[in-house]
Amino acid sequence: MKTLIDTGPPVDPERLRASVREKYREVALNPNGRFHFHTGRALASRLGYAEPLTSAFPDRAVASFAGVANPFGFHPVGQEDRLVDIGSGGGFDAFVAARLVGPNGRVIGVDMTPEMLAKARETAVRLGLLNVEFREGIAEDLPVDRGWADVVIANGVLNLVADKATALAEACRVLRPGGRLQFADIAVGRTLPEAATCDIGLWTDCIAGGLSLDEWRTLIEAAGFTGVRIGPAVDTFEGAAGERNARRYEVLAHVFYPRKPE
Repeated sequence: MKTLIDTGPPVDPERLRASVREKYREVALNPNGRFHFHTGRALASRLGYAEPLTSAFPDRAVASFAGVANPFGFHPVGQEDRLVDIGSGGGFDAFVAARLVGPNGRVIGVDMTPEMLAKARETAVRLGLLNVEFREGIAEDLPVDRGWADVVIANGVLNLVADKATALAEACRVLRPGGRLQFADIAVGRTLPEAATCDIGLWTDCIAGGLSLDEWRTLIEAAGFTGVRIGPAVDTFEGAAGERNARRYEVLAHVFYPRKPE
C-alpha cells in the first residue's frame, strides 16, 4: 500500500462539489432511484441501526439516507451532548442523534446540497424536533463555533471531500477538548490507479475518494486527534450496483473513533 504523500487533491474541489451536489440532489428528490450504493430504510437495517428507533421515523426521514456504516454503534452518544453531523443530507443521522441526546442536547447538521437541506428542515418540523437545526456549509469550513461540540459525526462524507486534511482539522476545531469524532467512511485495500483517482464519477460513487486504513489514521492524527480506534469492516456495497467496483478495489467501510486531546 502506498504511503500518504501530500501532492494536492487529484480532482478539482469545486468541480467535485458540483458533482456531489448533483448526485445527492437526485438522492433527495428521487430516493427510490437506482444508485451505485444502497439507500433508505433497508440500508439503515443493513448497517445495524436500532430498529425500535428507526421504525418510529416516517419514510421521508429515512428514504434519502446514504451512509456506509453506523457511527453510533461504536460509542454511545450521551444525553445532553452537543453534536455536529457533517454532510447531514436528508437528516437521518441527525434525527437519530436528536433522539439520543435528548431534549437538553443539541444537534447541528451541516450540508451543502439545497434539496437535502430543505428536506431535512421540513422533516425536523414534522417530527417536532426542537433540538436539531440544519445549516448550509461545507466540511472544510464548518459554520460552527470553535469548541462547541462534544461529538462530531459523519457518514460516508469525507471520502467525497478532496481536501480531507482541512475537513478533519475543522472537525477538531469545533470539538471541545476531550471531545470525540465518530465518522464512518470507506477504506480501500488496493491502490487505485491514477485514472481512477481522477474520475469524478468514481468519487461520487464513493469509491475513488477512499483511503487505506493507514492513510486514514495518518490524516486523523495529523489533524490533531489521538487514540484512533477503528471499527470492524462493513461490506456496505454488497448487493448494490457499485459492488463490482468495490470488489475491484477492496472497498469496505469502517467507523473511525479518535478523540481531541484534553
